[in-house]
Amino acid sequence: MKIGVISDTHGFLDPAVFKIFAGVEHILHAGDIGYASIILELEAIAPVTAVHGNTDMGLSFRETEAVGLAGRKFLVHHIVNPYSLSDRLKPRMAREKPDVIVFGHTHKQFSETIGGILFFNPGYSGKPKVGAERSVAILHCDEKEMRAEFLEL
Repeated sequence: MKIGVISDTHGFLDPAVFKIFAGVEHILHAGDIGYASIILELEAIAPVTAVHGNTDMGLSFRETEAVGLAGRKFLVHHIVNPYSLSDRLKPRMAREKPDVIVFGHTHKQFSETIGGILFFNPGYSGKPKVGAERSVAILHCDEKEMRAEFLEL
């Protein structure tokens, strides 16, 4: 299964995302969406699980979402420090027992397994700006493994 992962669009969905995500079976958006219409555009590609970020005032997305994909449990939450989990996130993790935590906020790619959980950030995908690397990711999942592919915008 191919899962598209995106975060921090901040109101701008790069047209390249449609080509990059062609053929994905699900999309995870880890917040700072900007406009709800961005999720509608992504839903034209595949079903979307999205959460609100710290700049998504007025959008009706939840802070945390859990979804089962490819035989794994994914937890999506915008602000996550993999090395120091928040008291808000710990109970949800205990309840959901995720295999993967997808997050955004830092605008930096991250992929590290800590305590048996893959912590994954696809990076920043919003409007081009000087000095900002822009990317999305695809998680390739099968019964045996999960492989991350970061793709520059």
